[in-house]
Amino acid sequence: MLNRILVVEDEKSLLDAIRMNLEMEDYEVVSATNGIDALKIFKEQRFNLIILDVMMPEMDGFQVCEKIRLSDSETPILFLTAKDTHEDKVMGLKLGADDYLTKPFNLEELLLRVKILVKHSLKGTGKDKKSATVEFGNCMVDFKTFTAKGTSGKKIQLTQKEAALLKLLIDRKNQVVSRQHILQTAWGYDVTPSTRTIDNFILAFRRYFEKDSRNPKHFFSIRGVGYKFVE
Repeated sequence: MLNRILVVEDEKSLLDAIRMNLEMEDYEVVSATNGIDALKIFKEQRFNLIILDVMMPEMDGFQVCEKIRLSDSETPILFLTAKDTHEDKVMGLKLGADDYLTKPFNLEELLLRVKILVKHSLKGTGKDKKSATVEFGNCMVDFKTFTAKGTSGKKIQLTQKEAALLKLLIDRKNQVVSRQHILQTAWGYDVTPSTRTIDNFILAFRRYFEKDSRNPKHFFSIRGVGYKFVE
């Protein structure tokens, strides 16, 4: 059975060249030319690796990576992009990418990095297993099973939306996450919840994970700005 790679690149000539060279190495290649199509394909199929450009129409690669990591912490992601500043690389890795290679690139180096990442996808990594579970205070959240343990010690079954918003806030701990960012990442573009809806989720998190929901230590609403998780 061939190892499968999703290549997301909006420059057709480069996409064709990458596809040809990967297929010569016996990989099965599926491609997309924008972020929205890439997410749709990812949800419908299984891959051993995602090669992801950053600057694309409709949705950039950073957004695609972050949305994938809300539901999948295991499939390796390699950024292949012309965005070559230190800040860009740090951002890509913070959002959950496993590797970052800048254009123009050496083909032999790309193929070597692909081989290493695909190998990791076949055996799993300790980092992947650890990232599925998060602990703070005396609480725990398992993003693979959508279960949690709150301050009461009882098991909590999270909804998919609760898990997505919770993971987004925890991944961005100590940072204020704007309402717009939540709309684009945890909800997607097709559904627009009101501010009150997001506030209700925060109130639920306080009931689950705060000893005193009126004096929270972990989940905060920053009026007019967004929401924040503090470990």
